[in-house]
Amino acid sequence: MKKLNEYLIPFVGLKLGKHQFEYQINKTFFDHFEYDDFESADIKVDLVLEKKSLMLELLFKHKGTVHVPCDVTGEMFDLPIDGSMKLVVQFGEEYNADNEELLILPHGEHQLDVSQYIYEMIALSVPLKRVHPGVEDGTLESEALDKLNELRVTEVIEEVEEEKEIDPRWDKLKQLLTDK
Repeated sequence: MKKLNEYLIPFVGLKLGKHQFEYQINKTFFDHFEYDDFESADIKVDLVLEKKSLMLELLFKHKGTVHVPCDVTGEMFDLPIDGSMKLVVQFGEEYNADNEELLILPHGEHQLDVSQYIYEMIALSVPLKRVHPGVEDGTLESEALDKLNELRVTEVIEEVEEEKEIDPRWDKLKQLLTDK
């Protein structure tokens, strides 16, 4: 995968303190990751990087919409998403990204690629079940909904509990419980 240069942060030249970065994410960003769960995206990502003497603290926040199909009807709609993520970057002997909240960069590293973290944060904020808001409030008109309503069970058949003959051996066992 090709690195996205606009998501490389050269932290060596930054002064100690907080620094803000803004990114506008669209479908082409996700094309680099070969992620095609939605047709379009319009997401704003705010990143606050706090540089300290021995480490970096990053706070990612995103808010926007993704254009996805409804799981019930198949209709396309804009799903609002938002979320946040915190990442601590420390320096050590070798690169280590095993922990999702801690990244260890080798000494001498001068820049940080945040594109993978932005991608994961957004992809994980999209819910597994995506339902069109018109389905939930009843305002959406579609063939799929009409067919589902047509096939819906409208009459509930109540089961009458019939007294069935109980095996007499069970009665003897029930007496053991009450004979205490």
